[in-house]
Amino acid sequence: MSTTKPTTDHANPTDSDGKSDDEGESNGDERAQELSLDVIFDILRNRRRRLVIEAIEAEDGETTLSDLAERIGGIENDKSPSALDAQERKRVYVGLYQCHLPRMDDADAVEFDKDRGTVTRGPMADAYLSYLESDADEESKRRWSRYYSALVGGSFVAFILSWTFTTDLAAPVFAGSLLLIAGFYGYHSIVEGTD
Repeated sequence: MSTTKPTTDHANPTDSDGKSDDEGESNGDERAQELSLDVIFDILRNRRRRLVIEAIEAEDGETTLSDLAERIGGIENDKSPSALDAQERKRVYVGLYQCHLPRMDDADAVEFDKDRGTVTRGPMADAYLSYLESDADEESKRRWSRYYSALVGGSFVAFILSWTFTTDLAAPVFAGSLLLIAGFYGYHSIVEGTD
């Protein structure tokens, strides 16, 4: 897949319509951004390609096709890479070699050397990573919001039950719930602060 990027002729300040270079450049920038997003989303829509990008980052920007096939095969088959059989490893290897890595190389996500079997970080890797990281951030927010919802719901039920059966327990249950929520928030802040 070949990606063409619009270019702007800076030597010619006006285009054929007589518009200034600034007006034409803003349209060209929007078109380049749109094409870039199309390419980025096309690459990232496939789980195996997302795993390739994550694996390369985990290996400090360089790995081999064999290592990628083992790592991704392990994830896809829910096994350790050493537990994969030859067929499972080969299926991932062939898919990466024939389809995914050449496509990612064309899109500048990776640089794939077929002869040497090496895969390195591509010149546009940061653009792809920014979308992967924002997706991970969103998942983390959804996970924490579920924890907080469960905690608040449980605290509310405990307070209502204590109020219903004896009002003497309502105040301690309410105070305990507030302390629990505050402690949970403190833990959340520490965990999110270290990422």
